[in-house]
Amino acid sequence: MTRGAGRVQDNATEVTAAGIARLAGVGRAAVSNWRRRHPDFPKPVGGTETSPSFALAEVEGWLRRHGKLAEVPLRERVWQHIVGHPEGPVSALTHVGCALLLIHDRPTVWLELSAGSDERLAAMLPGALEQVLTPRFGPVRDEEERGGAHRAGPGQASPAVNTQPSAPAPPTVHTSGTVNGRTPVPAPHRDDDPAAVNTHPAASSPVARPPAAGAPAVRPPAGSALLASAPLLRGAAELAAELGARQAFEFLLGRHLDANPRQYTLTPADLAGLMADLAGPARTVLDPACGTGALLRAAASRSDQELYAQDSAPDLAALTALRLALHTKVPVHAAVGDTLRTDAHPGLRADAVLCHPPFNERNWGHDELAYDPRWEYGFPARNESELAWVQHALARLRDGGTAVLLMPPAAASRRSGRRIRADLLRRGALRAVIALPVGAAPPYNLPLHLWLLRRPEQTPAQAPAHPEVLLADAGQFAGEVRGGPDWRAVRDAVLDAWRAFDRAGRLDERPGLARSLPVIALLDDDVDLAPARHLPPPTAADGAEQLTVVRERLGETLRLTADLTPPAAHPAPRWPLTTVGELARGGALVLRTGGNGGHARVPVLTDHDVLAGTGPSGTLPESDEEPVLTESGDVVVPVLGGGSVARVIDAETRGAALGRNLVLLRPDPTALDPWFLAGFLRGTANNRQASSYASTATRLDVRRLQLPRLPLDEQRRYGDRFRALDAFERALRRTSRLGEQLVRGMYDGLTDGTVAPG
Repeated sequence: MTRGAGRVQDNATEVTAAGIARLAGVGRAAVSNWRRRHPDFPKPVGGTETSPSFALAEVEGWLRRHGKLAEVPLRERVWQHIVGHPEGPVSALTHVGCALLLIHDRPTVWLELSAGSDERLAAMLPGALEQVLTPRFGPVRDEEERGGAHRAGPGQASPAVNTQPSAPAPPTVHTSGTVNGRTPVPAPHRDDDPAAVNTHPAASSPVARPPAAGAPAVRPPAGSALLASAPLLRGAAELAAELGARQAFEFLLGRHLDANPRQYTLTPADLAGLMADLAGPARTVLDPACGTGALLRAAASRSDQELYAQDSAPDLAALTALRLALHTKVPVHAAVGDTLRTDAHPGLRADAVLCHPPFNERNWGHDELAYDPRWEYGFPARNESELAWVQHALARLRDGGTAVLLMPPAAASRRSGRRIRADLLRRGALRAVIALPVGAAPPYNLPLHLWLLRRPEQTPAQAPAHPEVLLADAGQFAGEVRGGPDWRAVRDAVLDAWRAFDRAGRLDERPGLARSLPVIALLDDDVDLAPARHLPPPTAADGAEQLTVVRERLGETLRLTADLTPPAAHPAPRWPLTTVGELARGGALVLRTGGNGGHARVPVLTDHDVLAGTGPSGTLPESDEEPVLTESGDVVVPVLGGGSVARVIDAETRGAALGRNLVLLRPDPTALDPWFLAGFLRGTANNRQASSYASTATRLDVRRLQLPRLPLDEQRRYGDRFRALDAFERALRRTSRLGEQLVRGMYDGLTDGTVAPG
């Protein structure tokens, strides 16, 4: 990694023994041996006696001197700098994002700054960053600190106060009303993005209230904070030269999210894309609970857009703002603050609002916000936080604007919310409720709903009451195991039903999928909007015929399973062993890891696909990064989750891009049989000795997996047996799926009257 003449303290960034093992591509035992056998191995600078930490700069130098760093990817070295950063990985990612935005927008400025020492880089970088951040996120204004005219009304936030020194004005500065919320009250957050231009007056007139100090989402880091990050930023610049600035940040952010799965509630990309498509083209888009920006990224499709975002977590607001700025050229108005208590965009009237709000929040501001003007449809109960988010979204829409919210299924039927649901229906604000398949988004065990809302037109002649509402259920497109829903089928069915309904104001019945109902039919004592309670079942003839087909397929599969049952087992001799790492060094196979971007319209083989034995179902963000494409005979291994799984790529799945958390092994056919390789990689004991365990996940070190040294002919004998076992396993899976389908279909058919008992 390139370094300037100055030198940061050696112990600024620390790395554990596990991190050293990943850097060198070895196991933890090898690191322990190096410490014992090499007197010049770096001494611990922190940690504990049982889990010491080492100065990353010293470790890199030692590995390089001993020739053990040559094969380590640049990505891994940069990642270790982030993990071991003294201010934590989130601050490190923010510093990296700011630097990558400078590299993306003004590469010559970065080259001039990075040519000197680390001290010079840290001293000059804040000023250079301000010249980039201001045009992208708007100026951080200080009129309020001097008694400016704007004052926030109740429940509103005033613009942020600029505490940074003034800098020369950049060539082009965006000045269209960037507003930032106050420091937030801690609250859960979610994901999504796009935004919009504010061309309307403020929501309420000024009142006499002292302005609250705003919190801009992104501020230029101070020079003292950047000094420890200088080696990291230089490495990130090298990574940007290799991948591109946007792809480099996506990779590092994605790895951080993968490493901390319990800290973030993410919106899957397929779901975000569906929500953006349902909202339709929009010039101004708001996500009031933006999380890591998945929704706004999905909606950012036009060059004349403006994106508005807010999140209660300062880390996420900053990372999302930087992510969006690297993803698109349009203005990004990102703010920190609790949206319901301290709205950062009170005057906004957006074309579209996309939101994945926190679910089941009791502390959402019920006591403080009783008289808030946003509650046009009724004051939400304490346990109806989701209905508060619904009304906030409607309040931030222009007349005729569309909001799409991800909602828990209970929000459609809880008695405490029935009056608000009834008023949303009566006034034509709620246009559709769509039930998603189980597994569409966390929590994965619930069939979440999408609510489509439209702010009613204020002129009665232009806004007649809508007599019907669309109810749809895409539950039939649920996927298997961890593969997730069949998103292509979900997307096609949902968009087709919504667009047909939106054009005509009604929809003919589509049995088992969708129908429109008169509003008056739903205004009973419960106002229950759960789609499954109102959709007609499939016709009796179709149900019986389908069950007959399933029964025939099950019989065929049972006969095949019996034929594929393995023969009796016999004892085998012991053999000398080797490792995948040794085979890779010897040229017997090539080892590749999955990427974070690639060309458009390339199907992606995900770790879920490998575990479930299904075809490629994923997508990668479009980028200039060259994806790793699978070939027949490749062996693909998931590295997370602790399962003993390896899959041989066949003619039907070749050509797919390799997704994240997968490792591809491409054996030399003159030295290794692929089925022999895959079979031995699946051994339980083999996986156990090659895995490392963290508090939240198990990670497999593929290089440490073992297999016997055998002649190619003997390998093929084992390979034939492993291939037969694979066919038997797939037959068992299919038998299980068909059996469950037949049993469930018979229960449903007998109980709903579509199948006769005999």
